[in-house]
Amino acid sequence: MTYTLHQLKIFLKVAQTLNITKAAEELHLTQPAVSIQLKNFQDQFDIPLIEIIHKKIYVTDFGKEIVHAAEKILAEVNDINYKMHAYKGELSGKLKLSVVSTGKYIAPYFLADFMKQHQGIELFLDVTNKAQVLRSLENNEVDFSLVSVLPENLLIEKEELLQNKLFVVGNREMKYVQKPYNKNVLEDMPFINREQGSGTRHVMEKFIKKNNLPVKMKMELTGNEAVKQAVIAGLGNSIMPLIGIKNELENEQLQIIQVKGFPIKSKWYLIWLKEKKLTPIAQAFLKYLRKEKQTIISEKFDWFERY
Repeated sequence: MTYTLHQLKIFLKVAQTLNITKAAEELHLTQPAVSIQLKNFQDQFDIPLIEIIHKKIYVTDFGKEIVHAAEKILAEVNDINYKMHAYKGELSGKLKLSVVSTGKYIAPYFLADFMKQHQGIELFLDVTNKAQVLRSLENNEVDFSLVSVLPENLLIEKEELLQNKLFVVGNREMKYVQKPYNKNVLEDMPFINREQGSGTRHVMEKFIKKNNLPVKMKMELTGNEAVKQAVIAGLGNSIMPLIGIKNELENEQLQIIQVKGFPIKSKWYLIWLKEKKLTPIAQAFLKYLRKEKQTIISEKFDWFERY
């Protein structure tokens, strides 16, 4: 057999994603390149590694054995690379984070200088909704997660990063001159909601229930960007995190509607499993964060305090 580490990585990614296109995207390769290398790898075995039934990929029992072997081999290779860089006094390997969708406006600023200081580190940043973020954390698939709503059923450690503020927002065509409005103004607004599993939706529903507000939910959209564009287009209003609408406020595409009881305030946290043994890279990032976070906040998020 003459299979390569490259082919092992491709097979493992296909087995994990069960999707050629997604595997290609995550490996930064073309779909034909992944398909060719996967075939070349399969041709070295007399037993099928995967099966395609009704256009869906399934890993065979034998394929699952090869998945476990590939994971061990690639882990050993990564360990060799890490030892080489460690011998030279350098950090090397992967830093893995899962981030709630609105956290994408925050995470890069806390990562940028750290990544510049350590060129041997590869960053894996998964941006998704709160439910999936917590699932990846619980399954020990990431080093850290960035959330604005702390999990209730996981034992975690946390590092507070930044305040989170949620406001009632609408587009600029709507005239709201009174400041502030009573909460009953929300009764006449058609509201756009985030999908189930979203941290923003969780905070929004908790606030509505606590204040017994008869809010009219007009539609549900997946992702902060989709909600933002719908509000700009005039399809309705929403309760949105300030962190994700800076440009739209400055460009006068959106406006904050002053309502009593707002903003709803929470905090952004970096969290990790309580008994997790952090890698040297994760330890170094946490140390960097604790030292530099106040500087980062004052330099990158000074605008936040104007609202």
